[in-house]
Amino acid sequence: MHIQLPEKRYYSIGEVARAFQVNTSLIRFWEKEFDVLKPKKNAKGNRKFTPEDIKNLQLIYYLVKERGFTLEGAKTHLKEEKQKTLSNFEIIRKLENIKTVLLKIKDQL
Repeated sequence: MHIQLPEKRYYSIGEVARAFQVNTSLIRFWEKEFDVLKPKKNAKGNRKFTPEDIKNLQLIYYLVKERGFTLEGAKTHLKEEKQKTLSNFEIIRKLENIKTVLLKIKDQL
């Protein structure tokens, strides 16, 4: 899944949920389950996710939704092999972007 969010310092939970096409309750659940998610909260308690949180959410989404990891499996994988997984994940995303561009070019021919 390719996430489209404008470049900002902070994102609301609604923006994040729409970008990932999930309910806000799932984002809150993952926040409780995964230590790497640390959104800031304002005085009203509204969550403000940073670009780093978004990157971690993409990784969690990839492991759980796309690779089929259990939550425990994803937690373990993140702790033990986060850098390797992140590198692989970023390569896959770049290749998906290249594929999208190439398909657009093909359609224009």
